[in-house]
This record gives sequence, structure tokens and C-alpha cells, in this order.
Amino acid sequence: MKVAFAGTPEFASVALAQLHAAGFSIPLVLTQPDRPAGRGMKLQASPVKQFALDHGIALAQPRSLRLDGKFPQDAQAAFAALEAADADVLVVAAYGLILPQWVLDGVSARRLPGAQPWLGCLNIHASLLPRWRGAAPIHRAIEAGDKQTGVTIMQMDAGLDTGDMLLEEKLLIAPGDTTGTLHDKLAVVGGRLIVEALELAARKSLTPTPQPEAGVTYAHKIEKQEAAIDWSLPAEVIERRIRAFNPFPGAGTVAHGAPLKIWAANLAVSQAPGLPASGEHAPTPVKEAESPADAGRILSVDATGIAVQCGSGVLRLTELQRPGGKRLSAADLLRGFPLAVGQMLGGGMAA
Repeated sequence: MKVAFAGTPEFASVALAQLHAAGFSIPLVLTQPDRPAGRGMKLQASPVKQFALDHGIALAQPRSLRLDGKFPQDAQAAFAALEAADADVLVVAAYGLILPQWVLDGVSARRLPGAQPWLGCLNIHASLLPRWRGAAPIHRAIEAGDKQTGVTIMQMDAGLDTGDMLLEEKLLIAPGDTTGTLHDKLAVVGGRLIVEALELAARKSLTPTPQPEAGVTYAHKIEKQEAAIDWSLPAEVIERRIRAFNPFPGAGTVAHGAPLKIWAANLAVSQAPGLPASGEHAPTPVKEAESPADAGRILSVDATGIAVQCGSGVLRLTELQRPGGKRLSAADLLRGFPLAVGQMLGGGMAA
């Protein structure tokens, strides 16, 4: 079976590597054009492009696949490349470009006698469809407090992640999972599942199942402005957002008039009256403030973290980062960036 592949980030490169390791013929890889990144904003190849170059796989980087769009020459070149590849299926994983109908239908209806019928475009989607259709399923699952997620292999159609489901595998979301850690787990599942799906397809044993109408949710793209912490929200909501926005865009607040990224936090449990904290590094006891105006106020500062009043509950910040600096534990940050009890955090976050 000849498998063309379309994808861009690390999530996709893991699947491409597993398809390659499984022995599938990969005549063509599509990935997004190089983008500027890093402090020097130099053009960077995507992880998928790097894998293709390292393994001598033909590569195309169209800016669009629409033959009638802004970059028709790119689309025509991609059309020619896919036609020359004569693939049996196109596997798609976090590609980042909309597939027009000519891609979904297959470049050419001509098939050699005895060849595998065109299997269409199969997508590796990092959620249990129909929950979290769309661009940011991992982020939104953590943000919403979901207890589990997973990977769905689906047959792509013209809708937004609306196609028939072919295979799925569930995965529990651990209490401390960030988008980064959960991404890595799901990438491995996705790579294994697409190999299984193609092996079943080769035996004509892959059964499509329409998505149920109930339970549809949409994982809208993460916007940078979502990163600013709203301290009036409940502590558990803010804690989930911190994990959901790690590593991108990184939740943050303002302290001493400067942006302060928050990479890790936990819910602070109020100390019972009359019971002293125990242990050399025990957290300072905190008492939740009573006024909504206190949201964002620092209640305690010690080596275990910075306790901050939220709309309800208290959040203890444990890993932070100043602009241009490294991620630091609360204890290390406080040595060069003092924060005091009673100080207010927030008021907007600079870019």
C-alpha cells in the first residue's frame, strides 16, 4: 500500500515515523512552508519536513491546495505531485491546510488493474469524536476538566472533523497533565492507531461508523489573549487553564508592572484552625479572603509557592518565568524577584 502523508508539527511526525517503521511505501509528504521561529526569527523546517528530508521522501510545501485560491501555482504543483505519487490513501495529521474536494476525492480516478481502491483521506484526530472537533482538542479537553480523551481515526469529508469514525482509543487524562505531556502520549497512540487502521484496510476489515449527533463540541483555536489569567475565576478553573496553555501560549499575569508567566500551580488547601504547618518545607497556612475585590491578592509567600486568592479558592503558584528568563521554582524566582503578602497580581499582561 502506498501512503501519501500530510502533516506539519511533532504530533504528525510521530505518526509519519511509525508509518515508515511499519514498512509502508511513502511516495510523498505534504507539509506547511517553513516558518520563522525562535529569537532570531529564522526560517525553520517543520518536524514533518525534517523527517522527510532525513529519510529521502519526496516533499511538497504548498501555501494552499485551492486551485482557484490565492496561490494556484502551489496548488497545481501539489496536484501534479499527488498524481505522480499514485497513492492508495492520504493520511492527514495536524496539517494546517484545508483539504479541497479534489484532494478528498483523489487526484485521479484511474487505478491500475488489481490496485487497492482509493481509500480517501484518513485523519488522526486527538480527541474522542464528536467531542472536541476542531483545531485545539488537547488544550480544550484539559481546560474543560475532561477525565479522558483519546485518538480517533476518521474518514475525512468536507465538514470540520465530521467524517465517519474508523478506529478510536481512549486515554485517561492524569491530574498533572499539561497540553505538552498529553500531546506526547496521544502522538504515540495516534501513530500506532493509523498503522492498525491501514493494516485493517488492506484486509478490507475497516468498518466506518457515523459520528453520533449528541455530544458535539468544538475546540476553537487557542488565541494569545486567552493566556492572561482572570483571577476572579475559581482556582480550579485557573489551574486547568495553566496546564492547558502549557507550553503554548503560556498562562500569565502581571507583577511589578511586568509580565509573569505561570507554568505550574496547585490548589492550596486551607489550614484547619489551630493546626500548625508541619515539616521544614510545609506550605504557609492560608485563609481564603472574603471580598471579591481580593481576587489576585497574594496571601502567602514561601519556598513551596506563592498563594494567590482567586474568585473562589486559593491557587499556589509553583513554577514561574520572568520575561527573557528561565522557568524557575517559586523559591528560585523569589530570590531575584520579591513578591509580598498583600500584593495584587493582574491588571493585564503585556505581550
